Order: sequence, then structure tokens, then C-alpha cells
Amino acid sequence: MASRIIEDHHGAAGAWAKRCYFAARAAMEAMLRPSGLGSTQWYILHQLVHHGPTMQRDLGRLLQIERSTLTVIVRALVRKGWVEQVIDEADQRRKLLRMTVTGMELWDTLPELSTVINETAFGGVSDADIEAAVRVLRLATERLDAFTKRERVP
Repeated sequence: MASRIIEDHHGAAGAWAKRCYFAARAAMEAMLRPSGLGSTQWYILHQLVHHGPTMQRDLGRLLQIERSTLTVIVRALVRKGWVEQVIDEADQRRKLLRMTVTGMELWDTLPELSTVINETAFGGVSDADIEAAVRVLRLATERLDAFTKRERVP
């Protein structure tokens, strides 16, 4: 009954977007579990592999992770030997993160998550349908982001 209520209202698109996100996240977690990685750890490694060394505070903004949460996750990656944290000599509050050799070796063993998830979720769906879904979700996201910025209390 509850799912019928959701589908009968304007929130259906948002509800399905959320369900799709959670399903993709669960698939991602299942594929990463054997390697001892969580999805947020994977996103950090992905950033470092594809964009090179990154300041820790910039990662928080990029991935929309609170500073305290990011600190705990980075500490785990450093402890596992996958990431190196280098203190900036000019400002010891700033920390540069970069992949280690061990981290790169781990990365090379991981499945291509985006490929597997996208093929599983969207295989056989027409390009036109995918483009329409992307257009609608992008527009909705932009509108909600703008709304959030307008409604913030100083």
C-alpha cells in the first residue's frame, strides 16, 4: 500500500531516484566488501587516482563529507597503507593526500564499479530514455540546490 501511495503522488520521480541511488550504493558496497573498502573510501581513492594528489579539505567539499567524518575515513585509508597524508610545511593544518604504491595496487584489482552498475541498471534502455532521465534529474537537482541556497538562514 505504501509504495502505491508514493507512486500516486508527485514525489514518485524523487522516490524512484532515491531508491535507485540506494540500490546502486548497495551494489557498490557488495562489490567493494571483499577488498575491505567502503563506498566513501572508494570515492576518495577514485579522486586521487583520476585527479592526482588532493588537499584533504578540498575532498570534503568535492564529496560533500563533513570534516570530522572525512578525518576518520582518511585515517583508515592511511592506516591500511593505501593513502599517504603529507603535512604542508607552510601551513601544518593543510594536508595533501596521495595514493601509495600499495593503494595503486589495490585500485588495479577493483572492479570497474561505474561500468558494472551502469550496465546492470541501464543495459537495454534506449539512449533517448537515459538522456531524458538525466535532463529531468539534472533540472530537479539544480532547482533544489537553488532553493536550498535561497532558504538558508544566515
